[in-house]
Amino acid sequence: MSRSLGTTLGALIVLGALAGCTQRAEPWHLTNVTGHLPDLDFTLTADDGRPIDAASFKGRTSLVYFGYTHCPDVCPETMGRLMQVLGKLGPDAQKVRILFITVDPARDTPQALHDYVGAFDSQHAEGLTGTAWQIESLAKRYRVAYQMEKRDPNGNYEVTHSSAVYVFDSEGRARLLATDHDTPDAIAQDLRRIIDDHS
Repeated sequence: MSRSLGTTLGALIVLGALAGCTQRAEPWHLTNVTGHLPDLDFTLTADDGRPIDAASFKGRTSLVYFGYTHCPDVCPETMGRLMQVLGKLGPDAQKVRILFITVDPARDTPQALHDYVGAFDSQHAEGLTGTAWQIESLAKRYRVAYQMEKRDPNGNYEVTHSSAVYVFDSEGRARLLATDHDTPDAIAQDLRRIIDDHS
């Protein structure tokens, strides 16, 4: 092999390696939380009343959102945005599950959650509730803040809560965080990458 051919081949190998690095290092649209948050782990009550744990969702990408059914604005807006994301994913939407975890277990019975998520998408979304202690422990696990506001004269109240959506891959690992500022297009693009990485 001539020196120039060897040099050319060496340069091509280096360029190929660099191209591979560049491909892997493509930035995410959402906030990358890989290695910063614990794996998906919980035991709660599903919206059909049966006990359910995180292992039930292995094999699918999970979008975890902490909200409540009486939420006047942020929760329906977020769920509506996630419906747009599923629409953009096309057939890949079958590999995604939305887990709507209540921060208001006193009012959000399994039936209330079932009706709420069903109004958006009963095929891809599931409502989850539990005891106040279970919800509080899970919220702390993922650094979700929420607080009951003062009741009005009729006994009604709102719950102030974080509005981020947590993305877990099919193995249950925390990967990304989507906020109100992330568009459905950006969320769908990143989800497709996660789905492709694990299919």
